[in-house]
Amino acid sequence: MTDISTTPRPETHGETHGQFLVAALYHFASFPRFAEFREPLQAVCDENGVKGTLLIAHEGINGTIAGTDAGIATVLAFLRAQPELVALEHKESRASSMPFLRMKVRLKKEIVTMGVENIDPNKIVGTYVDAKDWNALISDPETIVIDTRNDYETAIGIFKGAVDPQTKTFREFPDWVRNHTGLHNKPKIAMYCTGGIRCEKATAFMKEQGFDEVYHLKGGILKYLEEVPREESLWEGACFVFDDRVSVTHGLEEGEHTLCHACRQPLTKADLLSPHHEDGVSCIHCHEVRTDEDRERYRQRQKQIELAKKRGERHLGS
Repeated sequence: MTDISTTPRPETHGETHGQFLVAALYHFASFPRFAEFREPLQAVCDENGVKGTLLIAHEGINGTIAGTDAGIATVLAFLRAQPELVALEHKESRASSMPFLRMKVRLKKEIVTMGVENIDPNKIVGTYVDAKDWNALISDPETIVIDTRNDYETAIGIFKGAVDPQTKTFREFPDWVRNHTGLHNKPKIAMYCTGGIRCEKATAFMKEQGFDEVYHLKGGILKYLEEVPREESLWEGACFVFDDRVSVTHGLEEGEHTLCHACRQPLTKADLLSPHHEDGVSCIHCHEVRTDEDRERYRQRQKQIELAKKRGERHLGS
């Protein structure tokens, strides 16, 4: 068991800007008893006031949780007490308000869904690159840099010069690779994602496809934004995160994006000025594809959300 009191905690920035600690974590491991682990894990999270989502599967664990520093420390210690998860790593940031409504521990077929059988990062994977060495790799003209995230994520931020596959889901990524023979034109492939899990699985797939020099950013964009000074950064924009903060920037400070609750797209301040924007109902991204019936349904939901706010409560649909 890892002693949480003696294990170095990742450096956090802007700690005074948020009372809630947010821990993003994943670990690939053979975990055949994952189904029986769900209830004990849910109980530990609930007992310590921790909220968020954790996915567990035969291949390991993935998710993001938030709570008090003590609550998060207890949950992480519980996870690392499991033989399969003893080497679990996590990344920390802060939130000014609780970014999740509830705690969900879900059983899944994959902890990140690619939909390709027999891709196992425990057996074959690309080469990790630390955040401090990432700029040199992606600045090399012999490197193709690929963003493995989805289009709504890349829309608000991307590494300079990166290729954006513009996928709707991670399931589309394997076909995108198969259909882009030009990826073989340069010897090095450098891949990245939010926290590291998608590009770790993607590098395993790329190795299976015959690519030799495949690299991925250890700890993902979050680790890069935490460790690399803004003045040295090759990151452009903000990083989408899957909680109520919506986005983070350098130093893992909370970004300025909000979320359209009709289509779940991140919105900039400029997007909020669009005549197509209506809180909880539509935005510049989804106005043309929603029906009047859709919008009326969303308006009724938005009314319930606003009523809940007036009562000092939080509506589950918000």
